Amino acid sequence: MRIVWLAIVGVLAAVVAGDAEAQAPAFDTKAKQIYLVDAETGSVLFARGENEPVPPASLAKLMTMELVFEALDKGELTPHATFEVSEHAWRTGGAPSGTATMFAAIKSKVAVADLMQGAIVQLANDACIVLAEGMAGSETAFAERMTERARELGMPVATFKNATGLPDPGNKMTMRELVTLSRHLHEAHPHYYRLYSQPDFEWNKIFQRNKNPLIAANVGVDGLATGFAEGFGFSVAASMQRGERRVYLAMGGLESDKERTEESRRVLEWAMTNFEKRRIFAGGETIGEASVYGGAASHVALVAGGPVDVLLPVNNPERLTARIVYRWPLSAPVAAGQEVGVVKLWNGEELVKEVPVRTADAVEPGTLTSRALDALQELLFFWL
Repeated sequence: MRIVWLAIVGVLAAVVAGDAEAQAPAFDTKAKQIYLVDAETGSVLFARGENEPVPPASLAKLMTMELVFEALDKGELTPHATFEVSEHAWRTGGAPSGTATMFAAIKSKVAVADLMQGAIVQLANDACIVLAEGMAGSETAFAERMTERARELGMPVATFKNATGLPDPGNKMTMRELVTLSRHLHEAHPHYYRLYSQPDFEWNKIFQRNKNPLIAANVGVDGLATGFAEGFGFSVAASMQRGERRVYLAMGGLESDKERTEESRRVLEWAMTNFEKRRIFAGGETIGEASVYGGAASHVALVAGGPVDVLLPVNNPERLTARIVYRWPLSAPVAAGQEVGVVKLWNGEELVKEVPVRTADAVEPGTLTSRALDALQELLFFWL
């Protein structure tokens, strides 16, 4: 894999122009792990320990609900269907468990629509287990499906041993994966996603408020959930909409419920007020070139699929850099529009964004002589 650095000229230099003396101190948070992303540009606004496996606790319920939403959208499940409350669901997640519950009575039958509200608004463990057993026959089988689905959605670490996130050493996720999942839930299932902002839920004459304190705070957060695990601390996955902007946040390792709420509000407010969008490359603009082996041309121009925008701090103390990474050399024939690598944008030492790069033109195979010279050049390169 060859790494090609792009020169810091033109638009990149203009992006970072500013007075260093006027810059604000670097932002930080008490969270041990955090991943904060802008929805429109995909820019990473803050990251720390985002790839560390941690116990998701109740945030695992986001994966449980993804399977439910998917089944509903495919017609494999209906909101009016009912599932019976097993003894396992009642003892493990119901009234006797002492955990978050919707107080479903043993052997009673509950509609899927009610179970969904219980699992989302109240983070009810009994609701999650009843859904899991009703859809897959057992909670264990459902948890296996959760892990399989996580892989399909591009989450290589996420592993689930139950549908609730109740303590099990096999339950693990990363902050990056929680943002991936949160974004998927919002974009793929907007109709059901609205349940995450429902302020309360009354079922069977029992009234309970949404367990996500950011919903009641009325700061623009419209989902998702909170969690707590012994030895890890308090965590949250949240999404905030303000005007045309949306951000996704996952963070954990906080010491208290109060600290989690305060830090969530502070981080989200910072994300919404301290960044501005900058266009780095126009659609179709040549941003670099790649070597071509055995082609009628020795190089081909590389472009992004469309305009490349990023969010950068208003007072930016760093220098924006970019580099293209592709497998060297490309082998002819090369098709126009062929995806061959990525351009990575860095703000100081922070990776802000990755964008696929494509060939601007086609390159046909060269003559026998040119191919022989290219082969000799490649042989000398690897020998040296």
